[in-house]
Amino acid sequence: MSFSPRVIAFLLAGLISALTVAFLTFVEGVTTSMLFVVAISSLVVSFFLILYAIEILVFREVNKLYKTIHKLRMRDFSLSRSTIVKSNNPFRKLNDEIFVYVARKQKEIEELRRLEQFRREFLADISHELKTPVFAAQGFIHTLIDGAIDDENVRDKFLSKAAKSLDGLDALVKDLVALSQLETGEIKMNFEPVDLYQITLEVFEQLENTAKARKTTLKIKSDPPGAVLVKADPQRITQVLTNLIENAIKYGNEGGKVNVSFEEEKKQYVVQVRDNGPGIPPEHLNRIFERFYRVDKSRSKERGGTGLGLAIVKHILNAHKSKITVMSKPDKGTTFSFKLEKAD
Repeated sequence: MSFSPRVIAFLLAGLISALTVAFLTFVEGVTTSMLFVVAISSLVVSFFLILYAIEILVFREVNKLYKTIHKLRMRDFSLSRSTIVKSNNPFRKLNDEIFVYVARKQKEIEELRRLEQFRREFLADISHELKTPVFAAQGFIHTLIDGAIDDENVRDKFLSKAAKSLDGLDALVKDLVALSQLETGEIKMNFEPVDLYQITLEVFEQLENTAKARKTTLKIKSDPPGAVLVKADPQRITQVLTNLIENAIKYGNEGGKVNVSFEEEKKQYVVQVRDNGPGIPPEHLNRIFERFYRVDKSRSKERGGTGLGLAIVKHILNAHKSKITVMSKPDKGTTFSFKLEKAD
């Protein structure tokens, strides 16, 4: 039950008045009229004294404290004034406000801890990823400097390996820069009508040698058949399809299949890239879009790549106001899906 300061003051004043009158009834010579006057006067005096004590000394100070905490909450969490707790009891208001503020702060602290852990893991990963090609190229070059350069076969072999390591380093740095620019919004999407069917054919042609090396069959299915016109950035959406199809080829079964399908909805097209490979274990599905996260590190190193491809895909699709999803079953294959708005 919620009481205002006046109600509380009146109740306490009535109690004091009743106790005073009850005490005076035991005094000899006290008349009824005297008891009435004492009751009224003690009630009035007690009421105003208690009201002043509650209103001025307690409620006002508690309300000031409540308003200060509420201002802090609005400033820290960008809340509107409509979230003010409506109650006549300032202690209840203060308690509710402190509870909400502490709960939100705790959530904020947990998020900061999670980001700190993510930062540490990222620094460890980037250090490892940068160190590998640098040390490899450094080892080949120092070997040549120490005298191996005089052997023509060794020289060409080591220079080729050093160049390959530096090419990998260059690709890693470019992907890091692209990912950073996507996250900060520096890369702006240039939306225009794009034919996904034609782009997929071009990606198939680009990855033809990779597919042949793994004896992988590439297929397109469009429902309905024909051009698949969407509103997208052609360069970035080509990057998305290239990454997804290349991953399906590299990490699918040798001699497997990669199918790209387009399904028309009312205002969008659903794009799916499906393979019939070994699949992704369930415990990894929530993390495969993290930077440098690898399901099988040994296989990933053998197949190449920077470990940033899916993170870049995720951010590109976010910039297209879309979201990528993944479904996978062990030994059945993996399907990546996203939607794009139809072109006008």
